[in-house]
Amino acid sequence: MTSITPYLPIYRRTGLRIARGDGVHLIADDGRRILDFAAGIAVNAFGHSHPHLVEALQKQAGLLWHCSNQFVTEQLEIFAARLVEHTFADSVFFCSSGTEAVEAGIKFLRRYHYETGAPYRERIITFDGGFHGRTYGGISAGGNASARAGFGPLLLGFDRVAFNDIDAVKRAIGKNTAGILLEPIQGEGGVQIADHQFLRDLRTLCDEQGLLLMCDEVQCGYGRPGSFYAFEQAGIKPDIVSSAKGIGGGFPLGATLVTEKVGSVLPTGSHGGTYNNNPLAMAVGNAALDLLLADGVFDHVRKMGDYLLVGLKKIQTAYPDKIRDVRGVGLMIGIEPTGAARALAAEMLANGLATSPTVTNVIRFVPPLIITREHADAALEILEAAVKKQ
Repeated sequence: MTSITPYLPIYRRTGLRIARGDGVHLIADDGRRILDFAAGIAVNAFGHSHPHLVEALQKQAGLLWHCSNQFVTEQLEIFAARLVEHTFADSVFFCSSGTEAVEAGIKFLRRYHYETGAPYRERIITFDGGFHGRTYGGISAGGNASARAGFGPLLLGFDRVAFNDIDAVKRAIGKNTAGILLEPIQGEGGVQIADHQFLRDLRTLCDEQGLLLMCDEVQCGYGRPGSFYAFEQAGIKPDIVSSAKGIGGGFPLGATLVTEKVGSVLPTGSHGGTYNNNPLAMAVGNAALDLLLADGVFDHVRKMGDYLLVGLKKIQTAYPDKIRDVRGVGLMIGIEPTGAARALAAEMLANGLATSPTVTNVIRFVPPLIITREHADAALEILEAAVKKQ
């Protein structure tokens, strides 16, 4: 008789069984309501079972679930056109997850130099603390030691340097450097925020050296920072952006957005995927974009983020021996306790608040973008009680 579960035990599970979701709450199978400030790790941007998303999915399910990418669908055309209209991008590649979006971006970055006469430009500068998914490309590019452990040899071609250190970036550039890849706000790295001047310096450096700048906004983008993407707040324009999580509002969906400079040199057949442009995903993505672009959403995220950050810092001030730091942008906030982060997160969960611990000793507050002050106050109350108990 097997000693493990039929599903591989590779996740840190709490043992709590979830039956359904309702707005900003998870409902356990024993009826307990849990305020969800994890949001599926920043995925459920508009909460659970939002009626507009449910309607879009159900309607599309009755029309077309899947077809080959040798065909074009109306859902694909509409979604791509709208993303191009509202972002820096001139074209977009759709896939099913964030790490696929990163992989595509890495390939596009290298293929650009191949197509423009510099195939020797293949190395990509990445950063300590960065996380770019669990594929071989993702773990090779990322700075997460636990994600890499036991999976060597890793892929070649990545030069990792200190985050927010422009001099370290300059030292790493050589004749074989193709581009730079970073998260403007590191998620698994502990909600570490790139300085706006650092981002501007990276853009200038790429322009001067003929490099491409790629931003991984799988977690920190799509409304969560209080703008469409986090890089916008530094006033820059990348060449490539990977996007996922909130883009599907809970449905598996990713996208790699590129400028015309990059997209125009990618030949037919250079990349693909069976499930890419899936009509169900395109329909839900369009519906999620409706919600994101509704009047006042970004302003609401900024206000709620500020409100939550102020409340968290008050708790930090009251318990400086329990909370080392609080930092964040919009509704992506990290709490760094002096004790064990996972123990604090477990105590909060036991009292009705789900959060998202990182691989560092930081707990993320990444709630749905639709939370209210009442939800924030409830979360702060649970956190303070848990901190007192530690």
